[in-house]
Amino acid sequence: MTQFNLHIVCLDVPYPPDYGGVFDLFYKIKTLHDLAVSIHLHCFEYGRGRQRELEKYCFSVNYYSRKKYQPLSHFRLPYIVSSRVNKDLLKNLLKDDYPVLLEGIHCTYFLFSGELKERKVFVRLHNVEYEYYNELAKSTKNIFRKIYYQQESRLLKKYEMGIANKAAFIAVSEKDKNIYEEIFSAKNIKYLPVFLPFTKIESTTGTGSFCLYHGNLSVAENEKAVVWLLENIFDSLDIPFVIAGKNPTQLLKKSVDKNDNVCLVSNPSEKEMDDLIKKAQIHLLPSFNNTGIKIKLLNALFNGRFIVTNFAAVEGTGLETLCEIANTPEVYKKIIKRLFNESFAEENINKRKIILEGNYNKVESATKLIQWIW
Repeated sequence: MTQFNLHIVCLDVPYPPDYGGVFDLFYKIKTLHDLAVSIHLHCFEYGRGRQRELEKYCFSVNYYSRKKYQPLSHFRLPYIVSSRVNKDLLKNLLKDDYPVLLEGIHCTYFLFSGELKERKVFVRLHNVEYEYYNELAKSTKNIFRKIYYQQESRLLKKYEMGIANKAAFIAVSEKDKNIYEEIFSAKNIKYLPVFLPFTKIESTTGTGSFCLYHGNLSVAENEKAVVWLLENIFDSLDIPFVIAGKNPTQLLKKSVDKNDNVCLVSNPSEKEMDDLIKKAQIHLLPSFNNTGIKIKLLNALFNGRFIVTNFAAVEGTGLETLCEIANTPEVYKKIIKRLFNESFAEENINKRKIILEGNYNKVESATKLIQWIW
């Protein structure tokens, strides 16, 4: 038996790491296991299934169901929280006195209710959730989703204010840390970079032959970013543009069909996506949400060539100097035209190595986390 025992409560099943929110969860678990932490994992399962792979890295794995949305009960607590209130989870957490790491505001109800007040509790922030849901409300055109996101944002702001000093918080970006300190007056909050599968820069020198946007295309925010690129950049830019990702909507498919220079790759395999990322000349990754950290941006930085994004995507991340920043369509077009035939050089790679390989070191981050908890 190891001397370090830790409960980790995950908002979703953290395997496979096939979307941005799960990267930090899975690679944190794997790295802590490698450093002899005995992990007692608790996760909410609502579609991803039970995953035997997790048993390789955890002393125990418990699954809980997530409650369905009930509009009449959605007045006091955010749904992302109320849907994860589970008495069996509390019962399992109270069987011992091990520290508890709650992954996301989603899993913090028993912190909010005071039933973990005698325990050492840490909360990993994945976003400033009230801001994230406010941005989702702006991104969606579906009136019912918009109302839901607006209500969730209002409830989350009040809820996050209420728990900001009930535990130690760990942010994924300096910007999120600053928001919690300034808006919620959090006294105990630290920054810890996200855990990633990438260990070194794999970008290749030379030139690619197309621009690329990649991401989960069923997410309203991502769809909004792609439609913005199509309507404001590639409305007049005669350069090949590839859009790749999971589950594109019919709206997005129709938007793509209007442009002969644009290609949509739906549900690419992991190998296909990796290939596209490596072969692209320019990664176009605008964001309309300025909280958290963008995994697709880090993926492109570790494995791709040039990146053009906006200030909202990189503010407070420390990645600003590694990207070309454009906040208007005119500037986007100007930068794309300049970079499209420019060779990606060794000096670009070396600059990334200095900033990324030091800051996003899984073992160093896990060691810090162990020191904070114990």
